[in-house]
Amino acid sequence: MFDVGVHHVSLNVTDAAESIRFYVDVLGMGLREDRPAFSFDGAWLQAGEQQIHLLEVADFVPPVGQHFALRVADIDAARSHLLRNDVTVSEPAEQAGICRQCFFRDPTGNLIELNQPF
Repeated sequence: MFDVGVHHVSLNVTDAAESIRFYVDVLGMGLREDRPAFSFDGAWLQAGEQQIHLLEVADFVPPVGQHFALRVADIDAARSHLLRNDVTVSEPAEQAGICRQCFFRDPTGNLIELNQPF
């Protein structure tokens, strides 16, 4: 019943314009044009088959430990790209037999994982 997949993840951000630039220009996500005219700033982004919806919430503070993961084919190349774009990102760590992973934060401070499955 619920095994079709994730349609979208909604993220609170403190500055929609800055976050859109980060997710589109740095992470390479597509900006969707079909977002309704809500009463708050934000964006709908395309990330592979899934979407990420950004919602501007001025006083938002990201919860500790909460994150989402972006699957990548080459974690070293993805990490190098982030570093070239002045994003602080952890060293990749291996989860034995499962994946390599590293972490960084978006402009609001939301935690994001890069995940290269084995």
